[in-house]
Amino acid sequence: MALTVLDASVVIAFRDPADTLHARAVAAFRTFNADEFVLPASVYAEVLVGPIRNGPPAVNSLEEFIDDFGMQIAPLTADVATRAAVLRATNPSLRLPDAFVLATGEALDAAVVLTGDRAWLRLSTRARLI
Repeated sequence: MALTVLDASVVIAFRDPADTLHARAVAAFRTFNADEFVLPASVYAEVLVGPIRNGPPAVNSLEEFIDDFGMQIAPLTADVATRAAVLRATNPSLRLPDAFVLATGEALDAAVVLTGDRAWLRLSTRARLI
């Protein structure tokens, strides 16, 4: 089974029908539904912010979503941190949270890293735009 790493933009868009990337995120989930979905720990934290602000039912909804898709949370390891630092150092416009996502894809040898950020396509051959 192939691994697909998810950027926060993909998860947020999928869960919000009003998001401009919603239809693309839904299509991406359908396309990669046979893969194992992985959330870097940094993405997990990012997608938890809104639900935490909205209260326990929203947090429970997110947790159910993660469970329903069998998503794994990938920890932030020293290897991932080093890879993210290299990406950030060599690409000054890349934000560190984004570097963590791409670095997780590299460290896990993921087939795909799904994102809503077109700029990632020039940074990684794994990056796929939803």
